[in-house]
Formats: sequence, structure tokens, C-alpha cells
Amino acid sequence: MASGPGIGELNERSLHRALKARYAVAGSLTEQAIDGYVADVVIDGRIIEIHTGSFWPLKRKLPRLLEHHAVTLVHPIARDRYIVKPTADGRGIMSRRMSPKHGSVFTVFAALASTPTVLAHANFVLEIVITVEEEIRVPDERRNRRRGGWTAVDRRLVEIVEIHRIEAMADLFAMLDAELPAEFTTADLAAAMRLSRRLGQQAAFCFREAGLSEICGKAGNAHVYRRTQP
Repeated sequence: MASGPGIGELNERSLHRALKARYAVAGSLTEQAIDGYVADVVIDGRIIEIHTGSFWPLKRKLPRLLEHHAVTLVHPIARDRYIVKPTADGRGIMSRRMSPKHGSVFTVFAALASTPTVLAHANFVLEIVITVEEEIRVPDERRNRRRGGWTAVDRRLVEIVEIHRIEAMADLFAMLDAELPAEFTTADLAAAMRLSRRLGQQAAFCFREAGLSEICGKAGNAHVYRRTQP
């Protein structure tokens, strides 16, 4: 008789399962209960936790696990995303189009802003997996017409483009440092990342929380930042 899904597997979506399968090398353990939580993968004592959304739900879990264990948090970001609408019977594809939104390694600040100090922990490593994905959407009568009456129900991994291993917030700052002036604003950060002003604000918050920058003045209503001395 085939065994049923393990702890935590029933609500997994395709992207999470695909990444867990990639990291679950020979000899690793999956769905392990550790310190009151369930770890996705454990390899030689290191916990591999795969999380596809905001890090806010991990605010209690990560500090608890990091007290006694090394943890690698795997976070996928879609460089390219295809919007897929299946046919009514689910057996075919009605449409498949490229989303106009494209992510990069810096998109991580949207998730990281809720737990910016976690990168300071010696036991913690963040792996940002840049992907090509499919987002599966189905009709949803509860969605208003402005949203087109469709809702996303799954994300599927098409391809892994590259993986960035981040061991400290300084690693992310170093990717931007050369493009920033001596004193910079969130608009400068957004321009350096080639992303939105909102992400520039989240990046500024993360860098300030990590002690990499400090407020040194204002330009109109915007804070002006400068690098802190090592």
C-alpha cells in the first residue's frame, strides 16, 4: 500500500514540492519534527527550509530553530512567469502568456523586510533561487471584474536560472554599492535595483536595520542615507 503524504505535505504547492525534491539529496530526511516545528529537509544536521512567500510567518520558527541548528532558507523568485489558464475540464490549456512583471535577486527585500535581522545570525544562510515559473489561474466568482474573475491556485517550476547564496545583509548591499552615490535615497536604491520605489524603501529599511547605513539628512520628504563606517 502506498504511504500517504507526510506532515505538512497536504497543503504544499507544486513549486514548493519541486524545490524540496531538488534539495532532498540522497541520505537526507524530509518532513522532520524538530523543536516543535516541521523541517522540510535535513541534511547532515542542517535544516533546509523552503518558503515561497513573505518571511513574516517564520518570525517565531526561525529564531527557535537557529538556537541549536544551522538553517538554510530557500526562497524562489520568478525572473519570468507565465500565466496559464487551463480549460474548464482541466485537461488542456486555454491560454499561456508571459507576465509583464519580472523579479530579480533584489525582489527578496519584499520578503526580508519583515525579518531583516535574521541574516545576522551565524547559523543562517539564505539561498535565493531565480526561476522561470508558471502561475496557474482558474475562474473565481468571488473575484471582482477589475481582477478579471481569475485567481492563482498554483505555481509550477519550469527552470532554475541561478542561485544566490546570501550569508549576510552585506552580501546584498555589495551587489548595489558600486551604483550608489556617497549619499543616497530610496529612489537611488530603486534605480540601482531597477525595481520599484517600494522595494527601494524596503531595501533601505533592511540595510539600516543591519547597521550598513544610517540616515544623514533629508531631501524634501525623503530620508538621505550614507554608509556606516566598518
